Amino acid sequence: MDNDAYGHINNVVYYSFFDTAVNRYLIEAGALDIQAGAVIGLVIETHCNYFAPLEFPQRVEAGLRVAHVGTSSVRYEVGLFAQDAPSCAAAGHFVHVYVDRITRRPVPLPAPLLAALQPLHHAA
Repeated sequence: MDNDAYGHINNVVYYSFFDTAVNRYLIEAGALDIQAGAVIGLVIETHCNYFAPLEFPQRVEAGLRVAHVGTSSVRYEVGLFAQDAPSCAAAGHFVHVYVDRITRRPVPLPAPLLAALQPLHHAA
């Protein structure tokens, strides 16, 4: 997943960065067990605006906030930056619906997830 034919990281990889930023935060906060947790988040919507190219092996930093918390869904907003850059190279969002791992039916957000989201929640 190095640089594409145009000399920069391909646009679709940015969505992988979004997913990694969200899941890493949740795992480190103790709110997500990707291997055995009873509740998992499924992506139902994504969006990205591109402002500047990112290139491998450039280090990419992500800023993360929560824009909306619903009964069973969360809208995460992510900004991607070249290391130490003052301006965002790309910004977008990811919407997860949290479901029962087995039935894949929506469930209310678990208390540990709500607690992990609180410091990132941007109240409108």
